[in-house]
Parts: sequence; structure tokens; C-alpha cells
Amino acid sequence: MKTNKYVESLKAKSAAELNEELVAAKKELFNLRFQNATNQLDNTSRIKEVRKNIARIQTVITEKTKLA
Repeated sequence: MKTNKYVESLKAKSAAELNEELVAAKKELFNLRFQNATNQLDNTSRIKEVRKNIARIQTVITEKTKLA
């Protein structure tokens, strides 16, 4: 599955890289919401996908902090 590979790639990254990816995903989500509000967004399902990716990143960050 695609999500399993994505989660495995997240687990292989360091905490700093995860934080960078989290910031980038949140910026992307902001931009998607802005495009949606101005009726410029074609693929609205991308919002849901990015939200789930943010949750996955935060979950991996939490797992890493509990192990440390």
C-alpha cells in the first residue's frame, strides 16, 4: 500500500526532518484551503489527504518522543 510506504519513510527520518515536513504540510494545507475559498481548487480531495498526512507525521513524532 502507498500509505504504508509513506509511514515507513517517515519513521526513517529524524525528528528535525519530521518537523520540517510537518511545517511544509501545514503550509500546503493552508494554501489548499485558501484556493478552495476562492474557488480555484480543482481537486478538493487533496485537502483530506494532506490532513491525514499531517496526522501521520504527528503520530510518528509522538512515537519517537515516547521512545526517547
